[in-house]
Amino acid sequence: MSTVLWIILAIVLIIIIALISMYNGLIRLKNRVDEAWSDIDVQLKRRYDLIPNLVETVKGYASHERETLEKVVQARNAAMSMQNSSDIEGKLQAENALSSTLKSIFALSESYPDLKANQNFLELQKELADTENKIQASRRFYNGNVRDFNTKVQVFPTNIIAKQLGFSSRQFFEIEEAAQKENIEVKF
Repeated sequence: MSTVLWIILAIVLIIIIALISMYNGLIRLKNRVDEAWSDIDVQLKRRYDLIPNLVETVKGYASHERETLEKVVQARNAAMSMQNSSDIEGKLQAENALSSTLKSIFALSESYPDLKANQNFLELQKELADTENKIQASRRFYNGNVRDFNTKVQVFPTNIIAKQLGFSSRQFFEIEEAAQKENIEVKF
């Protein structure tokens, strides 16, 4: 074989190895993003399980605050209904709405000294706060993996391969409405 043929073969082999490496890198990052989303789902399930107990505890003390409690239950149900959906944007909106309504239930508790001192409420509040912290950590982990995946999908030359193989950027998990970023005010 001639030297030119060996050079062409070496170039083709290098290109094949580079393509395989890019593809494997994309798959690795895609799987990390999927794993991170799964971690969020686990924490959200935990939150869904805690909310009915919290609502029932608050109901005993603040029965005339039915509207606030109903909003929490509706937001929980809406978020749970999005669990099996592939609509990530819908899930994000439902989870952000649930987070917002949970803030209102804790703000409501400030007006009921007996409720604030109730051991069940305190334990549920502690568990829910712990779960919210875990959800935030999971969101940060997810967003970090999405950032890495999106960077890989968008940089040259991987972007060419990614586009050809159907890889596309993922959406970050973030608060969409400015009102949800603000503290809740309770006025009576």
